[in-house]
Amino acid sequence: MTDVKNQIDETVKANDVVLYMKGTKEMPQCGFSSRVAGVLNYMGVAYTDVNVLADEEVRQGIKDYADWPTVPQLYVKGEFVGGCDIITEMTLSGELDTLFDDNGVSYNKDAADKIREANA
Repeated sequence: MTDVKNQIDETVKANDVVLYMKGTKEMPQCGFSSRVAGVLNYMGVAYTDVNVLADEEVRQGIKDYADWPTVPQLYVKGEFVGGCDIITEMTLSGELDTLFDDNGVSYNKDAADKIREANA
């Protein structure tokens, strides 16, 4: 499992934004992954997606890496942010915008505002 942990660590640290998910950003394969990918896609965030369904070791490894039992998992600048519920809450509260701003991650502020307007 050390190889998988190293692989995950390298991926998370080498990319500004990483989403470990079921499926891909173009074709999510579960509702929770679809929601988080949809938010990131709509906001125009450049991110690396990792399909945990393609590799059982990665699927279990990411849960162990973050000590978080579920997928999707979002990482920004090497730090675990959360899963679907947390990302949804952060998007609606504006905390995700702040996180991106603080870490120099480019996103479409107008799109983020539209998400909040649609869910008000």
